[in-house]
Amino acid sequence: MNRFSGLRLLGPYLRPYRGKVALAVLSLFVAAGTVLAFGACLRALIDRGFAEGRPDVLNYALASLLAVAFVLAVASGARFYLVSWLGERVVGTLRRDLFAHVVRLGPAWFEIKRSGDVMSRISSDAQLIEQVIGSSASVALRNTLMCIGGIVMLVVTNPKLALGVLAVVPVVVAPIIVFGRKVRRLSREAQARVADMVSEGAETLDAVRTVQAFAQEESAGTRFTRATEKAFEAAVARISRRAVMTTFVIFIVFAAVGFLLWMGGQDVIAGRISAGDLSAFIFYAVLVASSGGAISETIGDLQRASGAAERLAELRDERPIIVESANPKPLARPTRGALAFEDVSFHYPTRPDSLALDRFDLRIAPGETVAIVGPSGAGKTTVFNLLLRFYDPEQGTVRLDGIDIRDLRLGELRGALAIVPQEPVLFTGSVADNIRYGRPDASDGEVRAAAKAASALDFIEALPQGFDSHLGTRGVRLSGGQRQRIAVARALLCDPAVLLLDEATSALDAESELAVQQALDRIMHKTTTLVIAHRLATVQKADRIVVLEAGRVVDVGTHAELVRRGGLYARLAELQFNVSVAAD
Repeated sequence: MNRFSGLRLLGPYLRPYRGKVALAVLSLFVAAGTVLAFGACLRALIDRGFAEGRPDVLNYALASLLAVAFVLAVASGARFYLVSWLGERVVGTLRRDLFAHVVRLGPAWFEIKRSGDVMSRISSDAQLIEQVIGSSASVALRNTLMCIGGIVMLVVTNPKLALGVLAVVPVVVAPIIVFGRKVRRLSREAQARVADMVSEGAETLDAVRTVQAFAQEESAGTRFTRATEKAFEAAVARISRRAVMTTFVIFIVFAAVGFLLWMGGQDVIAGRISAGDLSAFIFYAVLVASSGGAISETIGDLQRASGAAERLAELRDERPIIVESANPKPLARPTRGALAFEDVSFHYPTRPDSLALDRFDLRIAPGETVAIVGPSGAGKTTVFNLLLRFYDPEQGTVRLDGIDIRDLRLGELRGALAIVPQEPVLFTGSVADNIRYGRPDASDGEVRAAAKAASALDFIEALPQGFDSHLGTRGVRLSGGQRQRIAVARALLCDPAVLLLDEATSALDAESELAVQQALDRIMHKTTTLVIAHRLATVQKADRIVVLEAGRVVDVGTHAELVRRGGLYARLAELQFNVSVAAD
C-alpha cells in the first residue's frame, strides 16, 4: 500500500473548492519561480556589477532583486492564506460529517467502542489533517518545485558540478523510503495511544463525583499517568525514527554541497568559471539542499497525517447496524399507539450466548398502560430498546399500529415515542433548551405549558434566570427530582403516541416521586404507556402487569390477580414492593 494512500480521504472534501486549490497552486508556483530568479539576479550582480564595476548594472540588479522580493512576498502571503483557509474548511466539514455519521451508528456500536477514542479521532486526528492541508502539503510541494527547479538551474549554470548533485539524490531518497514506512506505522500507534489517554481522562472526569466519593483521586491520577506515559513512549518512538531519518538526509545533503563548493572553488581558481557562476551555483546548491531537508521533514508529517486519515476513514466506513427501509411506510396521523411484539427473540451483540428475549409475545391496545416487572436481567429494558429500534430482533416482529417498525423511517418511529429514563440526561444549556430537546420548534408558550403539566413550573421560576437558567454539565445544578421533572416535561412536549417510563421514579424521595407521578398521570391517561416499574404506586395504576423471567412472559394480570396467584410476581411484590402475599 502506498504510504500516503490514507490522504485519498481528502479528495472529495477538496473538490468543491477547486478554484481556491488552483489559486493556491498558482501562488506556490510563482513563489518557487521567484526564489529561483534570485540566482540569476545574484550572478548579474557579481559578474556585471562588481567585476565590471558598472553602477548602472548594479542599480538594475538591485531593482530586479526588490521586484522579485515583492512578487515572492505577495505570492507567499496568498499561498499561506489560501492553504490555511482550505485546511480549516476541509477539517471543519470532515469533523461535521464524521460526527453526523457516528451519532447514527446506534447503541450496539458504542457497546464495543469508547466515546473518548471516537472524539480523539474527530479532534486530534482531524487536526493532523488540517496541518497537512494548511502547511505540510504546500511546504512539501513548494520545496519539491524549488528542488527540481534548482537542479535544472544547476545544470544550466555548470553541467559538470550538477552531475555531482544528481549523484547525491538517490543517497538522499534511500533513507526517506527506508525509515518512512516505519514512521507511518509508529504514527498510527502514537495516535492510538493518545486516543486511549483521552478516553481514560474523559471517563474519569465524567464520573468525578464517584471518584472523589470513594477517595480514588490518586488511583485515577495513576491510571491517567500510565496512559500518558504510553502515549509519550509511542510518540518518542516515532520522533526517534524521524530524527534518525532527518539526521541522515541533512548530513548527506550538506556534505555533498560542501564537496561541490570545493570542486567549484577549484574551477574558479583555474579560471574555468566566473565568480558569478559559482555564486549562482552555490545559491542553487544551498536551495536544493535546504529543499531536500525540508522535504524529508514534511514527508514525516505527511506520513503521520496519512495514518490519521486512515483512522478517520475507518470511522467513516463503519456501517450502522440499524438500516432504514428503502421504501418506508407512512404512519397514520394521528398515531393510535397500538403495539405488538410477535414471537420476538434477541441476543445483545456483546452477549451472544444469553437470550435477552425468548419468544416474547405482547399486544398493547391504544391508550392502555402496561407495567413490565421482573428480576434484574429479565429483559425489561430490552423491550424498550427494540421498540426504539436501537436493535432489531433476530426473530419475530415489533409493530406500531400494525406496521413492522423496520418498515418505518427511524425519525417517524421515534417521533411517535417519548421516553422518561430512570436517570434522565440533561445537556449543557438552558432549562428551555432541555425541555425543547425533542421538539426544537416548540414555542415558549408550549414549553411553559409542558413544564406546568410536569409539576416543574414552580422550581423553574425560582431559578435565577427562570427558563433561561443554565443547568451546567448533565444538569448538576438541579436535584434528582427536578431533573426528572424536566425529563417528563420534555416527553410531554413531544405529545407522543407511546410513552416509555423506565423506572422513572425509582430513585426519587417520596416528595419528588409524588410530584413526578402526578405529572405522569396527566399524560398516561391519554397515551399508550409502557412502564418498567419498581414502585407499587406505578404498578397498581397499570391496566395490566406483564411478568418477565429470563426473557419470557411468565404471567399477565392486574396487581391483585397476580398477588393472589402467587409465583414470581408475588415474591417480587414482597421483596420489591414491600407488599404481603396475602394482599388483595
